[in-house]
Amino acid sequence: MAGANYNDLLAFMAVAREKSFTRAAAQLGVSQSALSHTIRALEARLGVRLLTRTTRSVSPTVAGERLMQNVAPRFQEIEAELTAIGELSDKPAGTVRITTTEHAARTVLWPKLAKLLPEYPGIKVEMIVESRLAEIVTERYDMGVRLGDTLTGDTTAVRISADMPVAIVASPAYLAQYPAPKTPQDLIHHSCINLRLMSRGGLYAWELKKGKQRVNAHVEGQLVFNEPMQILDAALAGFGLGYVLEDMARPYVTQGRLRQVLMDWCPAFPGYHICYPNRSQPSRAMSVLIDALRLPAKRK
Repeated sequence: MAGANYNDLLAFMAVAREKSFTRAAAQLGVSQSALSHTIRALEARLGVRLLTRTTRSVSPTVAGERLMQNVAPRFQEIEAELTAIGELSDKPAGTVRITTTEHAARTVLWPKLAKLLPEYPGIKVEMIVESRLAEIVTERYDMGVRLGDTLTGDTTAVRISADMPVAIVASPAYLAQYPAPKTPQDLIHHSCINLRLMSRGGLYAWELKKGKQRVNAHVEGQLVFNEPMQILDAALAGFGLGYVLEDMARPYVTQGRLRQVLMDWCPAFPGYHICYPNRSQPSRAMSVLIDALRLPAKRK
C-alpha cells in the first residue's frame, strides 16, 4: 500500500477491536469525527470497505477481518521489539495496563503502587476498574487481578493478598424486623441483595461452608447490583442481607451500623492474584510491579 499512513492502520485496528468508534476514539485520544474520517480515507485508498456500521454496532467486514488477522500480529511484534529495546535502558520504563475490580484496586493495588511509582517515574500504569473478568490478551491488557478460585491454567499467577473471608450483614433496623437466620435454609425468609456476575450474566449463588457441609444458596430479594459496594450501601440502608467481603463490612460492624449473621457458615476465598499469559515474557516494568505487589511468604 504505497504511501500508507500506518496510523490509519492503528486507528482501524482500534475500532475493529473495540467494535465502537466512541471507545476507540477515547483510547486513541482523538475525536470520533476525526477517527471516522481516517477510516473512510483508509477504505477509499484500499478500494474496499473494512467496517460494517449500524446505529448500534461496528464490526469488521470479511476484508476487515483479513486485514486484522494479518496485520495486528505484526504490529504486536513491533511493539514487543520496541519494548525489548526500551528494556536496555538503565531504569524500567513503559506503560502497564491492568484490569482489576474496584475492591482489589482500592485495597491492594493502589496502596502499594502509590509507594512504588515515585521511585520509577518512567513507569506508567493504566488501571481499568470493572466488575467483569476482562479478556487479558484480546483486550490488550498486560496483567489482570483475579481471585485464586478463578485462575486458569493458561496464566502465570502471583499471589498479592491473603485469603479473604466473606460476611453476611444486615442493618440493626432490618434485623429488628426480621429475625437473624440461623441456617442457610432460613435465607428463603429474608430479602437478600443479589450480585449479578457481568462476565457470566447470571446471579451469584452465595457460597456457604461449615465444616464439610457446602451450600450454594440461590437467594431472592428486591435488589440486584453488579458491584459489592452497592450491596453494602443497600444493606446499610436496611434493604436486607448482603454478602460481601468481610473487610468491606468491618468498619460498619465496628460502628454498630451493620451486624454479621451466619458467621459459622461464611468461608474465606483464596486471595487476589496478579496474572498474565503464560506465553508472555514480563517487561522490566511489569516485573517491578509484580515484585512490589507480591504477597510476602509467611515465615515458618
